Amino acid sequence: MSDPGHSIARLVAALQGGKRGLPPVERWNPDFCGDIDMRIAADGTWFYMGTPIGRPALVKLFSSVLRRDGDDYVLVTPVEKLGIVVEDAPFQAVEMAVEGEGDARSIAFRTHVDDLVTVGPEHAIRFEREAKGGLKPYVHVRRGLWARVTRALSYDLLALGEVRDVEGIPMFGVAAAGIFHPAVPASEIEGEIEGS
Repeated sequence: MSDPGHSIARLVAALQGGKRGLPPVERWNPDFCGDIDMRIAADGTWFYMGTPIGRPALVKLFSSVLRRDGDDYVLVTPVEKLGIVVEDAPFQAVEMAVEGEGDARSIAFRTHVDDLVTVGPEHAIRFEREAKGGLKPYVHVRRGLWARVTRALSYDLLALGEVRDVEGIPMFGVAAAGIFHPAVPASEIEGEIEGS
């Protein structure tokens, strides 16, 4: 197993010589070289050895080689694979653009590492319950990696919500690109609205 301190330097050196665009990490299968002290916090901040990575270009570089292997997150190059910790989702959706209404609506997101995704079959929206009962929306970015929609954008996204019948159950959700993305049973939303 390699020394994790040297692994990060090798990883940066290997990535800086690459061409633009996302590398084909799904085709790379190097040996696992161990975990490094890198963590992506729930708010999307990347840390190395307990210190935030302050250079956005470096975060973008690392995010381009991030891959999910089962429940694990790894940074992958053609010659090594290094495990990292992700507290929630690896990305944050920080900007949203909406055009149209209902099924014809188009919703696009930009992540904090400048991925641009338009909601559709390849980029679904999903919702999870927060511990306090609120909803956390996520949008699929790539290769099983998701972006959590920031709290401010969550309110804007949920304002687009409507109730539709899904397999006989009235569900609250959001429609985009001809797809309805259910969040919760409508009865739960009605209870929250009545209680507020």
